[in-house]
Amino acid sequence: IKVDFKLTEGANSGIKYYVDTELNKGEGSSIGLEYQILDDAKHPDAKKGNHEGSRTVSSLYDLIKADPNKPIKAIGEWNTAHIVSKDNHVEHYLNGAKVLEYERKSDDYRKLVSESKYAKWPNFGELERGQILLQDHGDRVSFKNIKIKTPKEDK
Repeated sequence: IKVDFKLTEGANSGIKYYVDTELNKGEGSSIGLEYQILDDAKHPDAKKGNHEGSRTVSSLYDLIKADPNKPIKAIGEWNTAHIVSKDNHVEHYLNGAKVLEYERKSDDYRKLVSESKYAKWPNFGELERGQILLQDHGDRVSFKNIKIKTPKEDK
């Protein structure tokens, strides 16, 4: 998925992927892996989480911190988020620069999940296929140019 986003001051949002709509059916949103979209300077969530920096913009929310030298544009300007997932290898990009990568279902990934708020959900983020969700925390965040490309099936 590739999408342009624009933050307002203090805003919090995200792009969730491999969302399992059967998890967390009560209060809150559906659960999935999340490309964090956040005003790192003004939103308090940037300093929270079980893994330092893992709730900052373009990070894998609560699991992996994005490169601190990421090329984020000023509040009010358009940025481009890009998530690539192929054969359990996932990469997050911000404005064309790769800012993190990881292997879903790996021992390292499962260890990070076990140390996070997601530990209570078995097989978190390990669906073969899932939904995509744009997170709404009530803050003003704009999205445009949403493009989703699915890989061709092997025959």
